[in-house]
Amino acid sequence: MKSGALKRVDLIFEKCNVKSILEKSLQKKPEDIIQAVLDSGLRGRGGAGFPTGLKWRFTAAEKNPEKYIVCNADEGEPGTFKDRQILDEVPRKVFGGMALAGYAIGAKEGYIYLRGEYKFLVPKLEEELEIFHSILKELKHKFKIHLRLGSGAYICGEESALFESIEGRRGEPRNKPPYPTVAGLFGKPTTINNVETLVYTVMICEHGAEHFKALGTTDSRGSKVFSISGDTPKPGIYELELGMTVERFVEEFGDGDTKAVQVGGASGFCVPRKKFRETIIGFEGVPTGGSMKLFNSSRSMYNVLHNYLDFFAEESCGQCTPCRVGCQQLLLGVEAVKRGDKHSKYLDELIKLAGTMKVASKCGLGQSVGNAFKSIVENFREEIIY
Repeated sequence: MKSGALKRVDLIFEKCNVKSILEKSLQKKPEDIIQAVLDSGLRGRGGAGFPTGLKWRFTAAEKNPEKYIVCNADEGEPGTFKDRQILDEVPRKVFGGMALAGYAIGAKEGYIYLRGEYKFLVPKLEEELEIFHSILKELKHKFKIHLRLGSGAYICGEESALFESIEGRRGEPRNKPPYPTVAGLFGKPTTINNVETLVYTVMICEHGAEHFKALGTTDSRGSKVFSISGDTPKPGIYELELGMTVERFVEEFGDGDTKAVQVGGASGFCVPRKKFRETIIGFEGVPTGGSMKLFNSSRSMYNVLHNYLDFFAEESCGQCTPCRVGCQQLLLGVEAVKRGDKHSKYLDELIKLAGTMKVASKCGLGQSVGNAFKSIVENFREEIIY
């Protein structure tokens, strides 16, 4: 696919017979399913982009007979609302992906960790789970899915903090290694995937690895569901082929005056107008968990940055000093520069602090704060100074 193209896709919300897909897939060897996912080139759709098939293979290789599959449905990234729609419209495809993953890695149980604000989905999901468990019983496949509700903590989107929360403890990240594939939920080998990733594994088993691999680019195979919001005449959820440029994205979803696009939510990168043409939305450019916010000339990028920093300062679990203190100091720093209490050169010191946070913070929260901070400060410095 050419980097400038934009192609809409219908895989996630496509109607399909999950029972039939499972029936066929469960007749195959677990390693064959893992190989199909590997061959497809599917990478995690939560933003980090780790190869899904590789994660399954690592967990399957562990000798411990007790293993788990976890669906991360916490979706706490600002501007992201796609997983909510997927769980509402095609929950059985999510369950099917968990069952496939469970079979591939040798797990008999799975957990869905649902964002606390999505509590309204619980009655429907429980009803759908009852039906799905009946389907598995008909197929004589032993696999049980449990539903767990979060309490609104952004940090619990981090995989190990999520495990802690399921286990009934305060949601704080664990030290790594060991990694989840070795010691995850309840200290057992665990595969954790997000909602969208699991649905794509079902569609790969339905249509084949080559069908999925034919979409996207060499580095970013397949399609992606985007949550589009901000200054756009077309807000909503769209499934698009990966590899498009930000310029092409803005042509489709901008309002004619787009000056910046925040790719990946508060923890992502802010792409200015001057870089629209050269920036690719994908793993070879700017990866995203799905959030795409468009800002036009009426928006203050200082206010945008301040909002992000205020959010991170509030949501940091406080466990490690680089993140706990760093988030506060970045916020206080930009406020001081805006008031004129600090010289504009102080922003360069704050950028260095953000760089230190990236390498010294314990988990992805502190490590990603610098993404938005650096990209906004470097490209919209004049809006922070004046």
